[in-house]
Amino acid sequence: MDITAKISEELGIRLSQAKAAVELLDAGNTIPFIARYRKEATGALDDQQLRELSERLNYLRNLEKRKEEVRTAIEELGKLTDEIEKDLSEAATLAAVEDIYRPYKPKKKTRASIAKEKGLEPLAEFIFAQSPDDPDAEAAKYINEEKGVDSAEDAIAGAMDIIAENVSDDPEIRKILGGLYDRNALICSVKADDESDTDGVYENYYDYKESVTRIPTHRILAIDRGEREGVLKVTVDVDADDMTATIKSRIIKAKNRNSELVSDAAADAYKRLIHPSIERRVRSDLTEKACTAAIKVFGDNLRQLLMQPPVKGMVTMGFDPGYRTGCKISVVDTTGKVLDTTVVYPTPPHNKTEESKRKLTALIKKHGVNAISIGNGTASHESEVFIADMIKELDTPVSYMVVSEAGASVYSASKLAQEEFPDFDVTERSAVSIARRLQDPLSELVKIEPKAIGVGQYQHDMPPAQLSEALGGVVEDCVNNVGVDVNTASVALLSYVAGINSGIAKNIVAYREENGGFTDRKQLLKVSKLGKKTFEQCAGFLRVRDGKEPLDDTAVHPESYGAARKLLELCGLTESDIKGEYSKAAGEKIRSKVKELGLKKAAEESGVGDMTLSDIIKELMKPGRDPRDELPKPMLRTDVVDINSLKEGMELKGTVRNITDFGAFVDIGVHQDGLVHISQLCDRFVKHPLDVVKVGDIVNVKILGIDTKKNRISLTMKGLN
Repeated sequence: MDITAKISEELGIRLSQAKAAVELLDAGNTIPFIARYRKEATGALDDQQLRELSERLNYLRNLEKRKEEVRTAIEELGKLTDEIEKDLSEAATLAAVEDIYRPYKPKKKTRASIAKEKGLEPLAEFIFAQSPDDPDAEAAKYINEEKGVDSAEDAIAGAMDIIAENVSDDPEIRKILGGLYDRNALICSVKADDESDTDGVYENYYDYKESVTRIPTHRILAIDRGEREGVLKVTVDVDADDMTATIKSRIIKAKNRNSELVSDAAADAYKRLIHPSIERRVRSDLTEKACTAAIKVFGDNLRQLLMQPPVKGMVTMGFDPGYRTGCKISVVDTTGKVLDTTVVYPTPPHNKTEESKRKLTALIKKHGVNAISIGNGTASHESEVFIADMIKELDTPVSYMVVSEAGASVYSASKLAQEEFPDFDVTERSAVSIARRLQDPLSELVKIEPKAIGVGQYQHDMPPAQLSEALGGVVEDCVNNVGVDVNTASVALLSYVAGINSGIAKNIVAYREENGGFTDRKQLLKVSKLGKKTFEQCAGFLRVRDGKEPLDDTAVHPESYGAARKLLELCGLTESDIKGEYSKAAGEKIRSKVKELGLKKAAEESGVGDMTLSDIIKELMKPGRDPRDELPKPMLRTDVVDINSLKEGMELKGTVRNITDFGAFVDIGVHQDGLVHISQLCDRFVKHPLDVVKVGDIVNVKILGIDTKKNRISLTMKGLN
């Protein structure tokens, strides 16, 4: 198989793009580096396309490796034929390869293997040939009390077990039946007993059937979880008579006593061996498909969450809500440095509202707090009501936002948090994290294992390794897209920079602590274990603010500094012209000159390709730019809405907090997020909610329904956005 050609076809990219990407990956280049700095070679494949290509490359290489292992194993048995060679060559999946290998694979003890040990294989061959000769007379020849064959009936029964297993192992029969299952089978679930699921969580699946070709992935995950919890019994249903008839049509050659025995063996093969096996495969395929889709949603949601615009220049109060132990407070300055901490008790059972107001008001005035970041965990709603009420009484403008606490407790108890705040307890660290999540979501959330952030559906049901790898890739892409200040970044943030592992990240921090920070990118080569290859991969993503070299504060790679300087020279500029207050005027001059020359001509004179020059131009026009600044700012609030004050038809503005296969959850200022079902996202047909909205979007919604008992709010966006 030409793997590169197959990848090109499957991903819908040119063969030259696939070849270049494979060569770059094989040479040890990271995906962020290839996506950003090797666009000319790959035809501008982005990081997501490259990750998909890398995953497919690994799968196809493993497939070819397994084919060779199976080919060798069958050849050693002396049973390799041209037909098997052809089947192996054409096998497109690992499952197909295993079906080919099934008849030759060493088996544990089975009914058929026991029958073979009794010497009944020749009898099985006699019966399967379906001659008109009497099988009972033939079977009598195999009676052997020492081997446990006491009668002709025993011999025939053993021979039929052998036939059944041979039928089950037939790759062609498996292929045909597998296709029929994939097209026609139903996934079915029923309630397991009367005691389980007292809350009716799985009520929709108590008596449920749906085609395996049409069932949505979120329903597959729900059924799987219901089965694991013992609430549901799940089966794959097909017309068993049709399946058995299909098998018989391929193996029955006559009408006689022997063919009747073969027919019975075929029915046994289907019921006892083939159906359970294909049922497991169908269930496994459905779950794998559902997990892949769910992980993609996770990844997309996480990407959007991490790329939320930072709330810059605000002194922020982190408010970690609680009941009995109180609400933990932390005030951080505009850079995230902790200024103050305290505890207040405005919520039950203490209800020290006025005392808490006085305490927090004093802190707000003392440190000039502009924003309050409230965690969305236990006691969040009561805390939000308290904060909104307090803000009304202040004589300075302060707003608040409820942020996700997901993973905050994981971070607070981590070794990283202990090293960062050795004198703080777990709850104090959590309050700091909540404050910083508003100021810079990316820098704070990278300290947490991605799957602990939990934006999606059924995250605890996903294959851990697959989920971690996918989400880790998302974090890596986001960090490198934004860029990292090498003189302020944490070890956690540096660890996601292309080419840098945790060990090198620690060495970078140690170097700057010992030497007072980096003044240019070239100093990175002095860091222990950071060699030329690592420098090539990471340099463009690390920023040196206010250093010796202005280009070090851009995403221009050091390998392209010569081209950047030639471009500046063409425009009558120098590197100092792109710094600070001069950068806007320089940007306009660059834009005008490139327009005059034309991109192709400017690229030729600068000595780089068109795509590379386009990226250089963007950087020179906005040096030190943060791509997140171009996105809509998060919505800060000054008041709170009570669910009891909501009415059907009311129009509100909200923030998309989570997206699943079936809709989007929107924060409208009530403790419980409202659901915009996929059918209510807009007036046209929507294949997936991610096609319409993303996490962090500010949207207009109208209330369709309110269920105060179940704390459910139904929303619509139709005709409003």
